[in-house]
Amino acid sequence: MKNTTPLKTKAYRLKRSERPLSYMLSSRHSNRSPLLYFDEDQGVNRPLRYARNQKTPFEDEQDGNAILEPIVFEDGMLVVQRENQVLQQFLHYHPGNGMVFEEVDNAKDASEELASVELTIDAQVLAKNLSTEKLLSVSRILMGASVNSMTIPELKRDILVYAKNNPEELIDIVNDPLLELQNEVHLFIDNNWLSFRNNRRDVYYNLPGNKKKMMSVPFNEDPYNSISAYLQSDDGLEAYKYLKKRLKKDK
Repeated sequence: MKNTTPLKTKAYRLKRSERPLSYMLSSRHSNRSPLLYFDEDQGVNRPLRYARNQKTPFEDEQDGNAILEPIVFEDGMLVVQRENQVLQQFLHYHPGNGMVFEEVDNAKDASEELASVELTIDAQVLAKNLSTEKLLSVSRILMGASVNSMTIPELKRDILVYAKNNPEELIDIVNDPLLELQNEVHLFIDNNWLSFRNNRRDVYYNLPGNKKKMMSVPFNEDPYNSISAYLQSDDGLEAYKYLKKRLKKDK
């Protein structure tokens, strides 16, 4: 049956963030650089080899006169004309497809860019409409004690800039059900009712009659998140109630 899919020129790009001026892609199977495609119908791995004078990218279907050509990405890009179907097929089956390089899909790129722009707009609208109380809470989590020396216009400016540069993170923070608790933890630290020791690995009470160690921060965990989790536990609930009551008295 004749293939009715129209042939077209395709462009490919390297996926790495830093693209070299010239990059040569492996073009034939070898022990050092295995290029194998698992054929589901035959149940075997088939070696790949690019040779422009052949009609297939599979080495077991090529004749003995294969003329090998290098595959070179210039400035991170490779354009393959519609007439070179062997190379397009070779790149389709290549194990590096999707990891080392990818086919340029303008419609997909536009869709992803639109989603990114919309996410940024949503984050900035959310940041713009924050109440003063929530603005302070979010700012305290992002900027710590420096919030106490900043004006509301300064905070609004910085949060809007943050929303532009880190929209997903800003949305997550604002919608986090633990936002109030995390803000309170920052205030407990700012008021010196809780203090860090040993390079922020241990947390101690700093209260009248109680200077005991409260907890150790697990390795590689954010200390504020760890304190929040502890204060929600059975062991920390009474301390949380006391600290929160003290916070209300200071307002």
